[in-house]
Amino acid sequence: MKKIILTLLIASTLVFTGCFKDDDTPIIIEETTIINQGNGGSNGAEVVVKAGGIVLDETWTNDKIYVLDRKVVVESGATLTIEAGTIIKGRAGTGSLASALIVARGGKINAVGTASAPIIFTSESDNIQPGETAGTNLSAANRGLWGGLLILGYAPCSLKGDLEETQIEGIPADDTFGLYG
Repeated sequence: MKKIILTLLIASTLVFTGCFKDDDTPIIIEETTIINQGNGGSNGAEVVVKAGGIVLDETWTNDKIYVLDRKVVVESGATLTIEAGTIIKGRAGTGSLASALIVARGGKINAVGTASAPIIFTSESDNIQPGETAGTNLSAANRGLWGGLLILGYAPCSLKGDLEETQIEGIPADDTFGLYG
């Protein structure tokens, strides 16, 4: 009987001790969903849906179509490289719900297109495919279908009062990746 009580006491101590241990493991908020692995639709191009933060260096290649689902943030310390000829499409939305590629302060983007292989940012509703420089279903009149590309940094700004930094419009104040200045 004493052995059973001692065993239960030790087991319960271990359980409660394990419940209160701090976990310092970083949380990765990047999400990637592959919709199509090149076996139909989008003229066979793989469609990669991106959401959340990019915390490690990453390269987007020109043989895939990248779709921004809400905000995709290149976090401080990470570099996003986009190959010439890559197509990036933003999902529909406006205001704080708009999809956007955001390079936060301390993040980097390396995107060098060419005249024959431009990097194209467009709406998800655009029918453009890899290797093309224009789709056929949208015109210049189709504006405001998604948020856009935001590059934020530490450069001095002419802000009201004695402010040294501020939040870019369209990003809630509690999201610190929207700070600039």
